[in-house]
Amino acid sequence: MTQIVEPSFRESVDLMFNRAVALMDLPPGLEEKIRVCNATYTVRFGVRLRGQIQTFTGYRSVHSEHMEPVKGGIRFALGVNQDEVEALAALMTYKCALVEAPFGGSKGGLRIDPRQYEEHELERITRRFAYELAKRDLIHPSQNVPAPDMGTGEREMAWIADQYARMNTTDINAKACVTGKPLNAGGISGRVEATGRGVQYALQEFFRDPEGMKKANMTGSLDGKRVIVQGLGNVGYHAAKFLSEENGALITGIIERDGALFSSDGLDVEAVHQWIIKHGGITGFPDANHTAEGSAVLEEDCDILIPAALEGVINLSNAANIKAPLIIEAANGPVTAGGDEILRERGTVIIPDMYANAGGVTVSYFEWVKNLSHIRFGRMQRRQEEARHQLVIDELSRLDEHMGDAWSMTPQFKDKYLRGAGELELVRSGLDDTMRIAYQSMRDVWHERDDAHDLRTAAYLVSIGKVAASYRAKGL
Repeated sequence: MTQIVEPSFRESVDLMFNRAVALMDLPPGLEEKIRVCNATYTVRFGVRLRGQIQTFTGYRSVHSEHMEPVKGGIRFALGVNQDEVEALAALMTYKCALVEAPFGGSKGGLRIDPRQYEEHELERITRRFAYELAKRDLIHPSQNVPAPDMGTGEREMAWIADQYARMNTTDINAKACVTGKPLNAGGISGRVEATGRGVQYALQEFFRDPEGMKKANMTGSLDGKRVIVQGLGNVGYHAAKFLSEENGALITGIIERDGALFSSDGLDVEAVHQWIIKHGGITGFPDANHTAEGSAVLEEDCDILIPAALEGVINLSNAANIKAPLIIEAANGPVTAGGDEILRERGTVIIPDMYANAGGVTVSYFEWVKNLSHIRFGRMQRRQEEARHQLVIDELSRLDEHMGDAWSMTPQFKDKYLRGAGELELVRSGLDDTMRIAYQSMRDVWHERDDAHDLRTAAYLVSIGKVAASYRAKGL
């Protein structure tokens, strides 16, 4: 009996690329140019810590330079390796093309468990890693722009930005060398929540697609839909919070490192989040059933499953047991190529990672533009908008006086209409528009091409087509 071997993450990305490219009419040379990773830099550096020198290994991979700068996060995790970084860099290329962010794909990683180090130690390690990359232009506002990823956040991005600025004292655009920074260090409103917010907008747009809903055997709206979230980190927490508070979804399951919580009545996402911050895990959380077998909850009955943590959690071993008719990949590569094939055959609809978690890179793009323009969004036009709206309100108020009780404005309308859009509102508007347009480009291919049987294939067809067009325009 032949044993079925689970493909690695990188092999999964290649398999999915191959499946889509087989449906395209690309010259063989161009197909290979898009597929391969342009360059991967491996760095090993020492930092004196706790009385001795510790050596760390890091990577920065550049997949495609059809547009520059290239863009992609830096993750801090013990499992970081060259294959993973290159696969993530390839996904970034396709993701940026799909959502029309003008970047090539890149990714970085440092093999480290950040929880094992004090803050001052982590700063020294991060700054040295940034130095090694920046001196080779692998961190640069016009060439390579990192962002947060697993194990990193605003704090690490601020350290990297400062390290770059120290090395490039006359670069007026130094802050644009990295995105995901804190607001007071050149960041942008809405960046922390961006990926989770993007997941919400992606689901909202899917629920505006009657044909897609039909393929998932779903009706109605997000209100009341049962949702299981795997991973309550930054992405999973914000996605679950917005879906429950703003769309009326029921978060019936939350899976974490130390097991899972389950409640058919719905969990209080904010309460669970605060419990994890205080106790380091979900164990002991009241008002919910707890099981140590967290992965088993992936197989529970629900309407929407949101894997929002690691890659490969849905694979050959458990895909056949997944009951959710709709999966949205908030993490990178949570469904392996083998698992994907099983789910497609069963008719499960998967909203793919390259689209679903593109909220982060979209708002990173806005932050990069903000840093290059040296002005926050809304600063020039907000009060002018309010002044124009005031003219309308004044005219309506005059009519109000003449009409008496027959017609009058509601106070809520007046307050809302008079408020000009600030940076956060503009960021959310731009993200919502991006997620809508990107879904519609996938949807058209999905519904109109007989050979594009699923959203993932449609996403690859759209993104590879855009990358190919860029290369052709450059004369390649």
